[in-house]
Amino acid sequence: MTIAVCPGSYDPVTAGHLDVIERSTRFFAEVHVVVAVNAAKRPLFPAATRVEAIRRALDMDGYTDVKVTSTDGLITDYCRQVGAAVIVKGLRQNGDYEAELGMALVNRKLSGVETLFLPADPVLEHISSSIVKDVARHGGDVTGMVPDCVVPLLADALNREGA
Repeated sequence: MTIAVCPGSYDPVTAGHLDVIERSTRFFAEVHVVVAVNAAKRPLFPAATRVEAIRRALDMDGYTDVKVTSTDGLITDYCRQVGAAVIVKGLRQNGDYEAELGMALVNRKLSGVETLFLPADPVLEHISSSIVKDVARHGGDVTGMVPDCVVPLLADALNREGA
């Protein structure tokens, strides 16, 4: 049984993230979606909120082979703990490859875990968590960029941020 890990900040989870996660389930017996907690970053949402948003967006009843969790450690340590052989990352055309390649090589050196790159769906490749937050901060409509369950979470978080 091959286990794959789809790590990311998911701050917030986007339609592009969900596309990569859902496509990963076609290739692996089990997919772990891991919210990576980076102490150097100041996320809009706490890790528990991001985990719950992903679970709600995936409607977990339909995904018995998907686990959603978080870690504040190295992704390679998480992979070792669960026996994952592969890290799956989505790539957009905006320079993701250069950034992700370096990380993939470090992860392989640290643990022997390989990284599989899935190209983003062309319809979704312009979407990033940063763009979503920026659009929402300026009052733009993010419907379709994020799962429906994230839209009110964004509004609430940005209201608190501005208060």
